[in-house]
Amino acid sequence: MFLLSYIRSACHAIQAQGLKVIVIVAGCSCFVFYAKGQTTLPGYYKTDKKFNDELKQIVADVGLDSMFNVGDDGTEKISLAVIDLNGKQPVFGGVYYDNFIYPASVYKMYVAMEILKQVDNGKYALTDPHIVASPNDVDRSREISFDPRPLIMNNDTVTVNYLLDLMITRSDNSAANCLIDIAGRPNINKTMAAYRWAGSEVTRKFLSRKREDPGYDTVRSTETCALHAADFMYKIQNNQLVSPWVSMQMKALLGRQLDNTKLSPGLPAKAMFYHKTGWWSYYTNDVGIVDDGRIKYVIALFTPVREEKVRPRLKELSGRIYDLIVKRNTIKNSPR
Repeated sequence: MFLLSYIRSACHAIQAQGLKVIVIVAGCSCFVFYAKGQTTLPGYYKTDKKFNDELKQIVADVGLDSMFNVGDDGTEKISLAVIDLNGKQPVFGGVYYDNFIYPASVYKMYVAMEILKQVDNGKYALTDPHIVASPNDVDRSREISFDPRPLIMNNDTVTVNYLLDLMITRSDNSAANCLIDIAGRPNINKTMAAYRWAGSEVTRKFLSRKREDPGYDTVRSTETCALHAADFMYKIQNNQLVSPWVSMQMKALLGRQLDNTKLSPGLPAKAMFYHKTGWWSYYTNDVGIVDDGRIKYVIALFTPVREEKVRPRLKELSGRIYDLIVKRNTIKNSPR
């Protein structure tokens, strides 16, 4: 009890300085780590002031360039990143892209990365069975009502691959909790650190703190920023996320996303959107790769606005960003 009390006090002191806190539990020991979120733009991206200015104007026009009330958490702003993939060098633009915000279910994609990495390394196979154990079986209704697959329950035996598909395509919380246990949070975050995504560590399962594993019941909630999420998608698109196999498996999963209620309505029907959505309370998010056969780009958007209020704005923003990418590349490729 004294140790947990000490850790709790230390975490509060560290967070008061604006730093990220990570608690790793190993046996009877707890380890507290802290670091500022990594927000330096990688050197492989090109920047374009005009592109940034155009994105800022779109955000302002749709009413998302504000501080929004998020209840007991105070106020929060969006985090947006867009990567134009149509030239020799990717062009990065964004609005508050370095702002860390609650990602809701979007961070399940980080969990999937580590699972696929471990499969790729031969630790286990996608076809290996896993027995679901409480309290991981938290879902009492399907996140996607029209998906016919039943809820997974305590003592069910399912494969790793089945859990992956449920977690990404239906955003199943029970599947995510199982996979977080299989992957191991320290392992997930070691891989995150290798890609310089400090601040986006997976700290929590998708269950209440009172049901969390010892040592994880007092850690900060998971956060991420548009920069890290967009960079994740960029690596998938270029087969650079861990390995080509992992990248292609991730893209296949993201391409089967069943929630198409956020950025998808603003895209033309011919466009393929490989993406992961997330929603909870005040937060509504969508991150992915858009490819219509002519143009392709990455978009990562996190908003502190309830879904029922933000959906029309997401549709408009998505459509206008698609048109902007088309315009940029039509002008760039037109005869002089």
